Amino acid sequence: MSFLEGYGLRDARREKYLKLGALAVVVVLIVGAFLYLWLRDRAEKQKVQLFLELLRERDYKAAYVLWGCTEAQPCRDYDFSKFMEDWGPGSPQANIAAAKVNRTKHCDTGIVQFVAFPDQHEVKLWVERRNKTIGFAPWSVPRNNVSWFWQRLFDEFGPCNLR
Repeated sequence: MSFLEGYGLRDARREKYLKLGALAVVVVLIVGAFLYLWLRDRAEKQKVQLFLELLRERDYKAAYVLWGCTEAQPCRDYDFSKFMEDWGPGSPQANIAAAKVNRTKHCDTGIVQFVAFPDQHEVKLWVERRNKTIGFAPWSVPRNNVSWFWQRLFDEFGPCNLR
């Protein structure tokens, strides 16, 4: 090899490694962000799925416990008879087998899951991040008249203020 044949090879190799390194960092950041957004509300979403499953099995007492209440110590403003009015066999939500969660709104202190029923009504369930208790959403969460993509962005990063 003559003196000028190897000229610039080291620089070209270094440039190639820098490009590969930068690409690897970008890929790791994108995958990390995706995993973070996918897993950050997982425990709360599983709590709602457990609640719906208990209702499908007609285990109303266990479902009531997920609200942080028991028959021995009912919630002050939501006793078991009121829970049965809302979720029991005679309630508007009696067809729980056909219900599905179609949207989740992320908030700092919890999540709102939108449970849609076949008769076109929707129930908004709030899951408190601190103790994983379920309740009705304490405020109305607007549905924007935008495409699925923009609605998803709003649900992930939009404000979650009380109204």
